[in-house]
Amino acid sequence: MRDGTADPRRRVPRTDALLADPGIAAAVGTLGRDRVKAAVAAAQDRARRGEITPEGVRDAALAALPAPAPRAVLNATGVVLHTNLGRAPLSAAAVDALVAAAGHTDVELDLATGRRARRGRDALDALAAAVPDAPAVHVVNNGAAALLLAATALAAGREIVVSRGELVEIGDGFRLPDLLASTGARLREVGTTNRTTLADYAAALGPDTGFVLKVHPSNFLITGFTSAVGVDRLATLGVPVVADIGSGLLVPDPLLPAEPDAASTLRAGAHLVTASGDKLLGGPQAGLLLGDADLVERLRRHPLARALRVDKLTLAALAATLHRPDTPTRAALHVDPGRLRERTERLRDRLAADGCKAEVVPAVAVVGGGGAPGVELDSWALALPERYAAPLRTGAPPVLGRLAHGRLLLDLRCVPPDADDALRAAILRVPGDG
Repeated sequence: MRDGTADPRRRVPRTDALLADPGIAAAVGTLGRDRVKAAVAAAQDRARRGEITPEGVRDAALAALPAPAPRAVLNATGVVLHTNLGRAPLSAAAVDALVAAAGHTDVELDLATGRRARRGRDALDALAAAVPDAPAVHVVNNGAAALLLAATALAAGREIVVSRGELVEIGDGFRLPDLLASTGARLREVGTTNRTTLADYAAALGPDTGFVLKVHPSNFLITGFTSAVGVDRLATLGVPVVADIGSGLLVPDPLLPAEPDAASTLRAGAHLVTASGDKLLGGPQAGLLLGDADLVERLRRHPLARALRVDKLTLAALAATLHRPDTPTRAALHVDPGRLRERTERLRDRLAADGCKAEVVPAVAVVGGGGAPGVELDSWALALPERYAAPLRTGAPPVLGRLAHGRLLLDLRCVPPDADDALRAAILRVPGDG
């Protein structure tokens, strides 16, 4: 009698056994049973056709499923606010607030009275408390939206006076002039790329002036024969001054002396300040509006404000960030280089004990995210051969470093200390030179 067990098709794992596998069960939790079951069936069919072994069905099914997106990444690039990695990582307090806000919340309800309340009042109150110089505040869904709302509400069909040296590109091909023109406002450009004077602004003012716009060129530097006009002098022109400070610094930071902050800009005479929430503030993506009560109210009541409204998750994370400003971004910016070196050396020594040779080398970190151009942060990095870059980038968890002079540099500045074990394990999983 023929032994039926010799037929490899009989060794193909059953569907119920595969769905009970921990890895596949986890995929069911994120992708749904029907999608995962279809991938399992396709892998079983491949085994029956002899394309893969029966023992490879599980791995083939998992490989056919899309990776969860977005994926958590260890940022070892030395760029604190890496735009491609989502800029600011949220604090533990903000994450807890997100989870709490995922269900039904009192985002727009006063529980004491049972009546409708001001939407996001906790976040707005926290922002007002963080910048007492602001008579009023409002929040929209990102920094560009804040400026878009200001231009639409204050200058549609009118002129915005702005220096040619501040007509920036804000990323991914989006340019400030195009953004402003889309609101129906007309740009009145003054000065030159490298030099603009107060007289240039004054000569451009007229009955059609909506406001003067001051833009902080936060992602580039112009040096040499240059001049620019500060908010304090623009405020003497007798028209509203809107200042886009970009990076979301609310108060001065000695580490970033050239970076404008909301409080100082308002004290200098700006009528309205716009900024981002997911940069130096260290919070979620949001557009912050701070300034004169009448102007902010006009913006808040404009029909476009409804389309730019932030959701309850953003409001919760923003409030938590403002209540507890000890964010991962702040920690990464202000980490002591000496302690960073000691931590990197400990990782090097642990790797050496496992047979993996690495060096600790001086490095330079940057702020990133369109903030504080030219500011360099003394740092230290673990240096590995360049061949480690791709396996680490595509591993679990993905680890991103930066390539320099034929080596991969892993700067731990933005890697949480409790992730050092995961980073070590990821490095050790990279195959040796053989």
